[in-house]
Amino acid sequence: MSLRRAVELAREARESGNPPFGSLLVGPDGRVLAEERNTSVVDDDITAHPELKLARWAARELSPEVAAGTTMFTSCQPCGMCAGAIERSGLGRVVFALSGAQLGALKPGGGFPAVPTEGPDGHGGADVLAEARAAVEGYYR
Repeated sequence: MSLRRAVELAREARESGNPPFGSLLVGPDGRVLAEERNTSVVDDDITAHPELKLARWAARELSPEVAAGTTMFTSCQPCGMCAGAIERSGLGRVVFALSGAQLGALKPGGGFPAVPTEGPDGHGGADVLAEARAAVEGYYR
């Protein structure tokens, strides 16, 4: 079963000193196309999540038609960074073993603190908003 393989990859990641996350990408024909483990510690790269690595691989290596027919099996629900990459890569679906809420319950203190974010009010307001809009407008067609 593909979810069990994702969990096995997570165990392998943990054994090698990394956070315990693993993922694999299965093609439309049921064949495993690629597997990844979290390597954020050994690579000294906070973005070295297996889901992100697979999404980047798929965007480079697969046609949009093939990507749309894939399934990513992953040991844990993808974080926001990985979810964004998965959406942009055009993968067909994601199946996870452990939800983000279940993961959070296993973390002492609940995980990373939220970083405050804010919009342009007080930082150029409507002028900056208009400039940002002009930079983007018409790009997505």
